[in-house]
Amino acid sequence: MAAPSQPQKSTYDVIVIGAGIQGSFTAYHLAQRHKDTLLLEQFLLPHSRGSSHGQSRIIRSAYPQDYYSRMMPDCFRLWQQLEAETGTTLYRQTGLLVLGPPGEPELEACRRSLGVDEVLDAAALARRFPGFRLQAGQVAVLDSTAGVLFADRALRAVQEVFRRHGGSLRDGEKVLHIEPGATVTVTTTAGVYKAPRLIITAGAWTGAFVQQLGLHLPLQPLRIDVCYWREKQPGSAGLGSVSPCFLTLGLSQAPHGIYGLPSIEYPGLMKVCHHHGSPTDPEKRDQASSSAPGPDIAVLSSFISSYLPGLETQPAVRETCLYTNTPDEDFILDRHPKFSNIVIGAGFSGHGFKLAPVVGKLLCELSLGEEPSYNMAHFSITRFPGVLRAA
Repeated sequence: MAAPSQPQKSTYDVIVIGAGIQGSFTAYHLAQRHKDTLLLEQFLLPHSRGSSHGQSRIIRSAYPQDYYSRMMPDCFRLWQQLEAETGTTLYRQTGLLVLGPPGEPELEACRRSLGVDEVLDAAALARRFPGFRLQAGQVAVLDSTAGVLFADRALRAVQEVFRRHGGSLRDGEKVLHIEPGATVTVTTTAGVYKAPRLIITAGAWTGAFVQQLGLHLPLQPLRIDVCYWREKQPGSAGLGSVSPCFLTLGLSQAPHGIYGLPSIEYPGLMKVCHHHGSPTDPEKRDQASSSAPGPDIAVLSSFISSYLPGLETQPAVRETCLYTNTPDEDFILDRHPKFSNIVIGAGFSGHGFKLAPVVGKLLCELSLGEEPSYNMAHFSITRFPGVLRAA
C-alpha cells in the first residue's frame, strides 16, 4: 500500500533508492544515526517484482568465505535486535545441512567456519534426518545455528522501525533521473529531491541507474524458479517444518548448488531451488512464460529423486524471484569512483538477505565517510576493470 500522505518535502540528509531488504536496512541505520533519510521505492508496497519478497530465506553461520562468516555473528545480533524493537518473530532455528563430497574445499571451509569436527556420513545422516539420502561416499556438515528468516515479515519490520525513527518512505515513485554534484538531485515520477548523499540499492535496476552516472557494472539479473515439492505421503518424509534447511556444495548433479527449506510457507511442501536461473530484463520478467519446465526444473527433479525420496519429483508450486549476480558472486559495496557522495550496494547474487543488517550498516558508514566496520576489499567496484566510462 502507498505511504501515508506526508508533507511534500524536497531536501534530506540522505536519499536511498530501492526499498528492498538492503536499502531498507541502510535507511534503518541512517535513521538511527539521526540522519533525515528518504527511502524511495518504484513499486507500491508490498510487491513481488524484486528480490526481497516471499516468506522465507535461509540464515546460516556456515560460509566458505571467511569475510562473510565473520559478519554473521553481527547479523544474528542485529536480526535479534530488530525482533526486540518490533516484538515480532523473524527467525526460526532449524539447523542447516551442507551436503557434498568429502574434502570438497568449500564444504571444508564451511566446517572450519563453524569450528566443528563432526562430519555425518550417509548412514549417520539417514539415522538423524530420515528424509535425506546421501550418495555413497558423500558427507554432510551440520550448522546448528542456522534457520529460516521470515522475509516478508522482516522487510515490513525494518521499514516500520525506519519510519518510527523519523524516516520518510515514499513508494510508487519511480526514479527518472539522477544529477550528481555536491548536492545530488533525484527526479521521480512525483517530485524532485535533493541531498548531499545518495545510496543506490535498486537490485536488478541498479545497472541502469549507474549507467547514467558513467558506470558500467557487470551485473546480470537472473530469473529464478522458486519451487515447492509435495511430500508423497503427508508427514512421512521427515521433511516437515522442524527439519533442517540444506545446501549443496561441489555435487556434480548440481553445478550451481541446490538449497532447500522445510515446509513452513506451504504445509506439506518443501522449498527446493537451484541456485541459478535465466538472464532476464527486470522490466520484462513477468512477460516470460513460466508454464514450460526449464532445465533448472530437470536438475531439481533428478536431485530430489536421489536425495529427497519422500518428495514428488515434479513441483507442486512454482514462483519466480530475481537474483542480480556479479561475475564472482560477491557483493558490490562501494562509493562511485568519480562521485564519492554516491554509494552503491548491488550484486547480492542470491545470498544477500541474511547479511542485510550488516550490509546496511556498511553502506551507512560509507555514505557518512566513516571507516567501515569490515574489510571492504572483496566488495570494491575497482575489482572489475573498465567500469568507468563517459556518461
